[in-house]
Amino acid sequence: MTGTPRDTLRDILDAAARGVFPAPDGGTTVVAQPSGRDAGVLAFTAHSVVFTDEDPAWVRRTLASADCDALAATMNVRFLAAFMERTGRRTDTIDVMTVAAPLPDGPPLALEQVGDPGHPRVVSARRRRDDVRVWTADGGVLVLGRGIAGRLEVAVEVAEQARHRGLGRRLALAARRLAGNEPVWAQISPGNARSMRAFQAAGYRPVGSEALFLRG
Repeated sequence: MTGTPRDTLRDILDAAARGVFPAPDGGTTVVAQPSGRDAGVLAFTAHSVVFTDEDPAWVRRTLASADCDALAATMNVRFLAAFMERTGRRTDTIDVMTVAAPLPDGPPLALEQVGDPGHPRVVSARRRRDDVRVWTADGGVLVLGRGIAGRLEVAVEVAEQARHRGLGRRLALAARRLAGNEPVWAQISPGNARSMRAFQAAGYRPVGSEALFLRG
């Protein structure tokens, strides 16, 4: 797979989940936004993907003027700041993208699905995802929803008093058992070493980095 403009963002993500990545040729692929909500940048090994409805020529001109190593340009602060100014969007952080294959059977710990649409975790998750589902466990919360290009994304939350007991790892593992027949994605801040360790222990592998731009 070369990551040509003929590929949609979902095509690229599905391939990455299978371990097939854009060619490490130092290039940048620009594809259309999959929805009005999400725009952003994905960086794989020696190849980046920018998903936006802005003019691809503007993207390439701005990358060329970033005054940095070309391989780092899409995640350079100058390009990201220009992207925000151009689109009027905001971003929080550059995350590590991780992905794991689904697992059979039910979750290996007791979970209770939250039915209240006004639950704070449901309200928060719906700002970034569609079809949000939330479960609670003793000391933790598990969220599954449809993120960029409709991929299945997981987020977990562990209460302070429940930490250091492996609950984060078990919640991340439970998400794989709730995923049906598709891979599960998790985006983690590089500085959140605790979460990185938990998701890696649950079988999630890093495949790249991501800067997501949301409407202000």
